[in-house]
Amino acid sequence: MRRHNSSSRVAIIGPGRLGQALGRLLAASRVPIAWIVARDLAAARPAARFIGRAKPLRLSDHELMKASIFLLTTTDSALVEVARQLAKQGSGKSPWRGKVVLHTCGSLPSTVLRPLKLRGAAIGSLHPYQTVPSPQAGVRNLRGCFWGIEGDRRAQQVSRRWVKLFKGVAFPIRPKGKTLYHLSAFLVSPTLVTLMEQSMRLLKKAGVPARIARPMLRQFVVETAKNFSELGALRALTGPAVRGDWATIGRHLAALKRSAPDFVPVYQTLLQAMLRLAGQKAPRRLGEGTR
Repeated sequence: MRRHNSSSRVAIIGPGRLGQALGRLLAASRVPIAWIVARDLAAARPAARFIGRAKPLRLSDHELMKASIFLLTTTDSALVEVARQLAKQGSGKSPWRGKVVLHTCGSLPSTVLRPLKLRGAAIGSLHPYQTVPSPQAGVRNLRGCFWGIEGDRRAQQVSRRWVKLFKGVAFPIRPKGKTLYHLSAFLVSPTLVTLMEQSMRLLKKAGVPARIARPMLRQFVVETAKNFSELGALRALTGPAVRGDWATIGRHLAALKRSAPDFVPVYQTLLQAMLRLAGQKAPRRLGEGTR
């Protein structure tokens, strides 16, 4: 495979799951990942080994200025401070001119990198609409996924080039819409895991063996997601709320109050959302109990 922009050496700042996964994928595509950066070298070293040839560096190391592309994969809360510290590096009026800085935060726009832009850098954000529970999982599931991008033109060009290497789909996102965009991911990933775990507990109490419950839930959820994609929300929606089976819903609520009373408000809120989607209304007596 031809080497991509061999003169554009990349520094990844943040040795976590996403940083490692992206570093490994980029390195596999012959993008030169020269450095993996952390506040502590002890955190950077294992990430460097996972990526391959990247050299571990501390954030304060002035060698970083040799990079032409910076990928910030830090936590959201650390991003502003890391950008501020980076902007202190380099001398002269515009020491970052010609450099591109991207961050992978889903809820913040590229403007959080403004200190670097003021020093000459092109800034942008590149966020995978995908879950990354481990570096290994990220290497597998970041290929072919969807990526929200925004920022300066040169930064977007780098983002689109990388997404193409991953055989993914890049789409533009409005900077002011980043929080809503990230919220949409929150509603269907960690919340789904939480709901599935609650379903596991109910299945266990119902006598279903754990070795069957987890793959059973996986198959069920995968098929539901497929239906949503192919049919749309209204046609994919099934269950007693759609059928107007209020007796079953009443039994659900009674069973939840006995087995998992802390989850009753969650069920009630979800039921109201289902009814609105289905264009249904609960009977007055049941409706009073679902608010």
